[in-house]
Amino acid sequence: MGTSGLNRVVVAGGTGLVGRPLVQALTDRGAHVAVLTRNPGALRLPAGAAAHGWENLRTLLEGADAVINLAGEGIADRRWSAARKAAIQDSRLQTTARLVEAMRVCTRPPAALVNASAIGYYLPQGEAIVDEETGPGQGFLAEVCQKWEAEAMAALAFGVRVARLRIGVVLAREGGALPKMALPVRAYVGCKLGSGRQGFSWIHLDDLVAMLVEAALNPAWEGPFNATAPAPLSNGAFTRLLARRLRRPLLPVPGFLTAAATRLLLGEMAEALLLQGALVIPARAQALGFRFRFPTAASALEDLL
Repeated sequence: MGTSGLNRVVVAGGTGLVGRPLVQALTDRGAHVAVLTRNPGALRLPAGAAAHGWENLRTLLEGADAVINLAGEGIADRRWSAARKAAIQDSRLQTTARLVEAMRVCTRPPAALVNASAIGYYLPQGEAIVDEETGPGQGFLAEVCQKWEAEAMAALAFGVRVARLRIGVVLAREGGALPKMALPVRAYVGCKLGSGRQGFSWIHLDDLVAMLVEAALNPAWEGPFNATAPAPLSNGAFTRLLARRLRRPLLPVPGFLTAAATRLLLGEMAEALLLQGALVIPARAQALGFRFRFPTAASALEDLL
């Protein structure tokens, strides 16, 4: 694990599912955290954290130990239209570009930029095992992730260490994918989606927060890292584990019917997020000694449900 300290950290996207516990974890370590937000007056933050608008960016970044950028419109919040896809892309690229541009004019740029990306970088990959050496996939999400990472890597020119975390499906008690996936199972209408063989690469929220902190702290974390648990599984296998945990049966609905219904309901988003997948492993994090508290889906579900 890293040895250098984190005194001053700037977090963009610090109010979402991952950002809130991340800010808490950083302040628990004694860091002073500046949370970038469009509405600083409305935030309630833990002691040691303060909300700031984007207008004083250079001052906030000057000499910071790390910048952690999680900002971006939710990918699964609503059906994709042309306008929605533009918002998903622009919110990521423009925020990252703005951070990097402010670093350019710093006398002492931040030591590290930990920038979110997503396993959408790889999609689709079928049932093949995917690590950080795997090349990018095709389609909207893969293209967004490649452009997003390229914006972050521009900070390398100013001597900033850049770690890019390709985040899987985040499992949490409240918010994110798990409550939505559990809902039909609890209501006795749960079933696998499509073939059920598509990869489902996930990470427990606590492990993701720990990984973000380690990436900010440890100089060895540079380049791409898969922020996924070491035991990805298929959609069908995860759905069976979920049903077992909730003590509910699954409906034996043919895959072509669930695929057709999902496409009808969600359009292009269904294909990209639910009916395709990849079995993504965190090879580089494990090689650097990162230990997962919840390495298996069974252990994660036991904790969260």
